[in-house]
Amino acid sequence: MRKIDVEQIDNMAIGAAVLGTGGGGNPYIGRLMAQSAIRTHGPATMIDAAALADDDLIVAVAMMGAPTVMVEKIPAGNEVVVAFQMLEEYVGQKFAAVMCGEVGGLNSVVPFALAATLGIRIVDADGMGRAFPELQMGIPAINGARATPMAIADEKGNGAVLNTISNKWTENLARQLTIEMGCSAMVALYMLTGKQCKEWAILGSLTKVEEIGLAIRAAHAEHRNPVQAVCDITGGSLLWNGKISDIQRRTEAGFARGEAFIDGLGDYAGQQLRIAFQNEFLIAQTDDRVVATTPDLITMLDAETGEPITTEDLRYGFRVAVLGIPCDPRWRSPIGIETVGPRYFGYDIEYVPIEDRLTAAG
Repeated sequence: MRKIDVEQIDNMAIGAAVLGTGGGGNPYIGRLMAQSAIRTHGPATMIDAAALADDDLIVAVAMMGAPTVMVEKIPAGNEVVVAFQMLEEYVGQKFAAVMCGEVGGLNSVVPFALAATLGIRIVDADGMGRAFPELQMGIPAINGARATPMAIADEKGNGAVLNTISNKWTENLARQLTIEMGCSAMVALYMLTGKQCKEWAILGSLTKVEEIGLAIRAAHAEHRNPVQAVCDITGGSLLWNGKISDIQRRTEAGFARGEAFIDGLGDYAGQQLRIAFQNEFLIAQTDDRVVATTPDLITMLDAETGEPITTEDLRYGFRVAVLGIPCDPRWRSPIGIETVGPRYFGYDIEYVPIEDRLTAAG
């Protein structure tokens, strides 16, 4: 058990945006929400999954929608609390703890706002080990967990509870509600027992994102290369150095979709990398080869500061370093690739583990 205060939230928001692969919501907004709640109500309590009883009931919370929208449509702050309490009322049972639906800049720290406000525990875990754009994309889901009943709430006071026949139907119906709510809302879903959490969640992920944030800040203080510091702590590899030369971005069907074009610098001069995204970075390729694909993590950092850059923050002229990080091994199973591999997102590309692609590229 640990008490999480405002300083830890600073580190977690930075590290979560690294593992969020461009998505998971704006880390700055998430940090402000969590720190405001902690200053008002006191520190949040984070526990290991091992501290859960097998029959405890926990629930995941997250932002749903297009990250580009939330930059202008700022949350009121209580949406996640409303969604959580709606679901408790619906099932007629108190939850023992809350969990992050995914690792992402906002989605990793907003649950701390809920935990501090309501005085409940938050589990040091998440459902993905990164961020993905759709609700059926989680390790619990590919193991058979049901997303519903699910509660959704917006900043205007609208809310709903969904029951669906499949997790894909949860995504489809919740996405339409989110669009009507202005393309961003908060959700509470994937009720798990303590036993299921221990078996299916990505354990220790919040401690991991805190360590990544600390590594970046330590590299600054010690005048070391922060990009290399991120590679060292995540087991990632540098895929590209360059300057953003073009961005094609649009909000479509409740997602932020587009491509970023990065002209190579240094060892990569004379080449261009294209990164396609749907909230998160999905595919990185040049004219003649695929560099990395989902479900492995493609993350973009400021080349000088090592600070993560999310899809909504991409700007022309940014000098960036692109990293590839191996995903949780469970995503490399046949059902994992079917659920979040390149072909699910419409790319006629075979998934190859990033370490094999790097070896083949020399």
